[in-house]
Amino acid sequence: MHCMRTPRTIAFSLVAFAFLLSLPTRGVAQAALLMEEPYGFFGTLNPTGHTAIYFAKICAETPTKLRRCEAGEMGSVISRYDDVGEYDWVAIPLLPYLYSVENASDVPALVDRTIVNRLRDQYHEAHLSGLGEDVKKGSFWHGGWTELIGVAYERRLYAFRFETTAAQDDALIARLNNRANRSSFQLLFNNCADFSRELLNQYFPKTFRRSVFPDAGMTTPKQIAYKLKRYAKKHPQLHLQILEIPQIPGYRHMSRSNKSISESLITTAYAVPIAIVNPYLAGGLFVDYVVRGHYHLIPKNPLKLTPDELDALTVSSTGTENPISASVQVHSAAGGSQSAAVSGQAEIPSAAAAIPGLKEVMATHE
Repeated sequence: MHCMRTPRTIAFSLVAFAFLLSLPTRGVAQAALLMEEPYGFFGTLNPTGHTAIYFAKICAETPTKLRRCEAGEMGSVISRYDDVGEYDWVAIPLLPYLYSVENASDVPALVDRTIVNRLRDQYHEAHLSGLGEDVKKGSFWHGGWTELIGVAYERRLYAFRFETTAAQDDALIARLNNRANRSSFQLLFNNCADFSRELLNQYFPKTFRRSVFPDAGMTTPKQIAYKLKRYAKKHPQLHLQILEIPQIPGYRHMSRSNKSISESLITTAYAVPIAIVNPYLAGGLFVDYVVRGHYHLIPKNPLKLTPDELDALTVSSTGTENPISASVQVHSAAGGSQSAAVSGQAEIPSAAAAIPGLKEVMATHE
């Protein structure tokens, strides 16, 4: 009898293991803080840049209503904008947000103004007309719906990717869907970085606060990215990865590095009039920049994600895993059951390790 039970036990175990592999790993989700470089004339005047947050498991039912992603969807980017009608935030799927297209194969390697305008107009006509006539296209002086799509034609982005939980994502969906989406943008103290700070504080309460130094109480994209990186060092279970999404050349000159407030005033032409009017203020800003404002955020050679490698942002991984190889696993999984099994085996330990770790993080703030 014992010999007969052994094959049955083994068969039952294999069936149970195969069933577990087939279940979606809803315990772990991914997100990424997007630090977007400044560009153009306004980027010269205000070189702090822009920030948004990408969520791999949160999708846009409409640009102003969120839902859980279904199989095969790549998530969305949520951010606060100025001059996008009366909306405080807008959610755009990842590929259109970066390239104004819905398939990675349609992303051009080189663009000009005509191509960028055509791609944006096509996507707007297909998906954004529901925002209403009050949301204008935008101009040199005022923003508009063109800010929402084709971002990678304007500037380079850095993705600070970290892991979250499904419960955290569901809480954010409920919060944003249930509150009034009315514009409250204010450049100095309620800007895009303040919105990202608010969302990150929902995931990691009381972690992201305003800093008197080096940004005089204002929130900047570089400051938020620095605080996330510092927080992740103390909580390695977030598996923080810093990835580069290159700018598509041809439409604009290459974007410039993000700066803090003190860095903007000291390392640009603002420094000369400030030093003439008040040399003590100039000296204080310089000390503030050297002591607190000189963030080292980006690794020397960050991994670059091409349009067909963006799946790396959606795959659960450990802190040491190469996200490019994770992207390859996603594509190869569709090629055969053997590849799928290898990919599944690689993800299970990460999910098991990440869930209790994230619970531990949340517990420290309760």
